[in-house]
Amino acid sequence: MESFIIEGGHRLSGTICPQGAKNEALEVIGAVLLTKEEVRIKNVPEILDVVNLIRLLQDIGVSVSHNAFGDYTFSAENIDLTRLRSPEYIMKCSRLRGSVLMLGPLLGRFGEASISKPGGDKIGRRRLDTHFLGFKKLGAEFVHDEQSGLYHIEADHLKGCYMLLDEASITGTANIIMAAVLAEGTTTIYNAACEPYIQQLCRMLNSMGARITGIGSNLLTIEGVNELSGTQHTVLPDMIEVGSFIGMAAMVGDGIRIKDVSVENLGLIPDAFRRLGVKLEIDGDDIVVPRQPHYVVSSFVDGTIMTLADAPWPGLTPDLISVLIVVATQARGSVLFHQKMFESRLFFVDKLIDMGAQIILCDPHRAVVVGHDHKVRLRAGRMSSPDIRAGIALLIAALSAKGTSHIDNIAQIDRGYQNIEQRLQALGAKITRVND
Repeated sequence: MESFIIEGGHRLSGTICPQGAKNEALEVIGAVLLTKEEVRIKNVPEILDVVNLIRLLQDIGVSVSHNAFGDYTFSAENIDLTRLRSPEYIMKCSRLRGSVLMLGPLLGRFGEASISKPGGDKIGRRRLDTHFLGFKKLGAEFVHDEQSGLYHIEADHLKGCYMLLDEASITGTANIIMAAVLAEGTTTIYNAACEPYIQQLCRMLNSMGARITGIGSNLLTIEGVNELSGTQHTVLPDMIEVGSFIGMAAMVGDGIRIKDVSVENLGLIPDAFRRLGVKLEIDGDDIVVPRQPHYVVSSFVDGTIMTLADAPWPGLTPDLISVLIVVATQARGSVLFHQKMFESRLFFVDKLIDMGAQIILCDPHRAVVVGHDHKVRLRAGRMSSPDIRAGIALLIAALSAKGTSHIDNIAQIDRGYQNIEQRLQALGAKITRVND
């Protein structure tokens, strides 16, 4: 098992570029199954989750050409559906939550799909009901074999309809869209997720010949078409990585420029850091975070304690709550964090408490952070990365800590951040990868 050794206390400076968006990449790569023509996708993050999804596509017959770093061409002309139920394929699906994004396009184009219960982060229950309820409304039937964990879905033909989603699930919305673009008639999806990832997926599908309107809203209308053609698509910068770098710059930065961030697609992320007192400068499409000896938490207009809570887009993404908590440990002031969407994502704060952070974990969803104002540095320690986002948060904490930290299970970090140690070393970080 690989680990990171981090010597804390070194100031970082320079320029760093975010990778392509992980969540968007998983969606648009799944969408290549909707056409037999070639689809070229650029700015693909070469991270573990994305690479594993590409391998799954290859396992069922998708031809993949790696044109250059982050640049792939896919051809799904010859798909072998019998592979979907092979033990090897089922086992691979169980290790990758992104595998669920193959269901919608396979169902839409071929009328059937099989998948095992997908894996991913251990951050609480992440149900698939929204996906299957949407598929059933389009006319599909599914069987869940509880013993094997296999889901099988099939339909003679899909027919468009109106549906109100029970939750604004990002992957659920993406899957239903991909099934509906080839369905007969018109599908209307209300309470659809509207994150930039979904918007990008819709734009890509429209460039392939789909007819989707309402992009950017929670009410999507999809007029089904008979077939889709090939296209070219470029993935947006990863807003979660942009937020991670803002947090890192606030904690240990000596002036850091984050290049080409697609400011218009960051939503509330810059404002969330500003509420913690972090200064940001927007320079074109770059974000510059100057060195700050102190950052002071804002309060609400009535003087009450600052509260930061996650919410579906355009609310604050839950994927950055972990990073914001770490940044708050060295702010001047106190913050209540309310993680509403996942019940296990705050448990990593025990590791921050062991490092000397002043945090009260109120319950699985809420934590109060009392900032040290840089008067007391975090202590180095040995810890394990429980999921992608907690992993990068612990890495940021270790970079600011006094002494040398050891982070185990960094495969979790690799799932979401490509070549992270080399990129941080270029800024001056003392971080090495070891094989324990």
